[in-house]
Amino acid sequence: MPNDSTEQTRLSIAYQTYLPILDGQLTSGLIPRTSKRILDIGTGTGDWAIAVAERFPNAEVIATDITSVFQPRNGPPNIFFELDDARDEWTYADPFDFIHIRELSGAIEDWDKIYAEVSRHLKIGGSVEVVDHSRIHLTQEPENSYTSIYIGALESAAEKAGRPLNLEHLKKPMFERAELSVTKTKSFDIPLGPWSPDPRKKVAGKMALIAALEGLEAMSLRLLTKHMGWTLESVRELCEQVKEEVMRPEAKAFVKVQFVTARKLGL
Repeated sequence: MPNDSTEQTRLSIAYQTYLPILDGQLTSGLIPRTSKRILDIGTGTGDWAIAVAERFPNAEVIATDITSVFQPRNGPPNIFFELDDARDEWTYADPFDFIHIRELSGAIEDWDKIYAEVSRHLKIGGSVEVVDHSRIHLTQEPENSYTSIYIGALESAAEKAGRPLNLEHLKKPMFERAELSVTKTKSFDIPLGPWSPDPRKKVAGKMALIAALEGLEAMSLRLLTKHMGWTLESVRELCEQVKEEVMRPEAKAFVKVQFVTARKLGL
């Protein structure tokens, strides 16, 4: 993904998309008020981490990412931004009450390794919430749609890159292998655009559409040129065709968002 102001804005809009469907909450499950240590993996612009630090002023919040480009210079006194790659061994000295991972599908080669580290660094009784969304779906999808061509090429490229772009990592056995017990799952369909009659989804849909359209090229440009042999021009042309298709009122485009909360049980 690019590290520029456009991507920074897109990430902030994507964060805002979740708030209406969660009724203003930051997670699908509850973070205990007694939490002392909270970890946000792949924090991006840090919006979620800053918000949770403000709501839990007595907790130490650590927010990590592989790039510091997006991380803000200022924040609550209890938040600490760190440059770190979650795919490497975690070296935190003290365990966490809550770990948050959102929108990292396509960025991780080995989710078993990630969940093993999560389990190792959670307190007994502590929880992790992992959130990701599906491909773009069209309620009214023409045969051989540009959207299906885009998704097919992107998923193939991600497989070749060794970082699958799917929701397999949200399945229960993945957590159980790391001795994490799934306590809650929740799914939402988020419209791309304001076409839903649900007021919350209408608000979320406006922001989700912007985030999705701005992310088409950001998600695909490097993957398709490096792993599928596409030219820059062909990638950009397909992205424009997908945009036109998604924005048609009759398409009623949407993505499926899934939340999984899992707990580390005692012996």
